[in-house]
Amino acid sequence: MVITSNDANRINWLITKRGQEFSIKDLGFLHHLLRIEVHRRQHVLFLCQQRYAEEILSRASMKSCKPISTPMPEKGRHLSVTMMLYLDLSQYRSIVGALQYLTFTKPDLSFSVNFAYQFMHAPTIGHYKMVKRILCYVRGTTTFGINIHKSSTLDLYGFSDADWAGCLITRRYTIDFCTFLGGNCISWSAKKQFTVARSSAEPEYRAMASIAA
Repeated sequence: MVITSNDANRINWLITKRGQEFSIKDLGFLHHLLRIEVHRRQHVLFLCQQRYAEEILSRASMKSCKPISTPMPEKGRHLSVTMMLYLDLSQYRSIVGALQYLTFTKPDLSFSVNFAYQFMHAPTIGHYKMVKRILCYVRGTTTFGINIHKSSTLDLYGFSDADWAGCLITRRYTIDFCTFLGGNCISWSAKKQFTVARSSAEPEYRAMASIAA
């Protein structure tokens, strides 16, 4: 159970009340939750998954790989559909699934991991090379995460984008967006759509509709 409040007395009161009904132990300030690390700084909570990212790199035998500056090249999605299939399906699915959980504190991975996730049923060697590039990017950004500021406005901001016919196989487009409550990023998403757009304007409007919803 994680208890949070801006009133320390109320927290102590609640812990005392719960202790009278149940056998509980107060572990103090939050440091880890579901492999998410919580670091307390002045007026800021910093959330990251550094240890979890290092576990993924170790599992993929890429802990000593050379870091790279971007998770996906500009033309990284232009992969041939006739390339040889990657034989170790369980490894591909395990790594991509783990990377998907890593996006909880790393929005910068959302688009590339979403793309890799689309080929879970039959990944090619080219797709696995793309996953290795993502891991090289993770290698250099293990300390990246999300800041939650204590003092922030309640103004809501949204940013969205879409690529028109970005998938060369289906010609479908991908919508991605993020929302901010003041200076805090509170939600983000990157998702391939189920329809084909006839114009480049349609995905942009749909992206704005998604973030408004």
